[in-house]
Formats: sequence, structure tokens, C-alpha cells
Amino acid sequence: MPPKGSGKRKNNTVYSDDSPTPPVPTLAEQLSYLHNPRPFKNPNYTKNVNRRTKNLKAVLTQEREREKNERERRRQEREENMDVDGKQAEGIPPEEDMPTYASIEAPPSVLPQRRYCDITGLEGPYTDPATGLRYHDKSIYELIKGLSTTAAKEYLSARGVNPIVK
Repeated sequence: MPPKGSGKRKNNTVYSDDSPTPPVPTLAEQLSYLHNPRPFKNPNYTKNVNRRTKNLKAVLTQEREREKNERERRRQEREENMDVDGKQAEGIPPEEDMPTYASIEAPPSVLPQRRYCDITGLEGPYTDPATGLRYHDKSIYELIKGLSTTAAKEYLSARGVNPIVK
């Protein structure tokens, strides 16, 4: 016997044209927003078919170029506003280069690098001495003990470690 609701549903509603009452809309039809006007959509919008999408590298390059041109323009304006003796002209505040998200470079972190389990991706505080694989808990260690040397090498190479299995 097939489970309930697995068969195709038959439409048992029959509407006769002789009936004086119109068919009652379903609850889904009553709550539907399909036929309501959408004020947030522009009715005159047409998609620009000539617009080409750009990858992240192209967008970042354009942003760097734009920032470089802006800095150069500001530098030239400052040079034009300087007096003969090299001091800033009166009434013009000195402009400092404001750091942007793309221009800030941070030094490397002083915190130790986080270690993650090579099998699960969770935090891996333990290391198997035989294979060098990091693991999360003893159930993962049981799995690592059963791995072949080729599988252990593949896990290590996925982490970017030169696999040397003893």
C-alpha cells in the first residue's frame, strides 16, 4: 500500500455554469500578492543588455586606479595652493590622506595561528605523531588510526603540508 499523499491529487471541484454563486477563491488565492501593485518596482525599467559583468579583480583594480588618481589630483591642488616659500596658503586647511579600506595594511597577527582538525574542520588541539594529522577528539583519532598512508598524505597535502608519513 503506498503512503498517504503519494499519489497524484485529483481535482474534484466541478464548476457548473448554471450555478448562480461564483466559485470561492482558495485561501492561497486570497492571501496572494501576485495581483497587487508593486510600488518598489519601476514599471519603465529595461535591462541594459550591453552591460558586462566584471570579476572581483577588475573591480579592485579600477578602485585602486580611482583612488590613485584622486590622491594625485589632491596633491596637485595642494601644490597649486602653496605660496612661493612652500607654506600653505591662507584659509585652506591642510588635507591629510585619509586611509581607506583598500589602502590599510596591517602587520601580521601576534597571536598564534589557529589549528583545525584535518578531518572535520573543527578546532584541532591534538596531533597524531605517526601521520602528523590534526584531530578534534578521540573518535576522530580512531578514524585516523584506520587511514591508509595514501589517505593521510592526501589530507596533509590538502592542508598544504609536505606529507611525510612515518
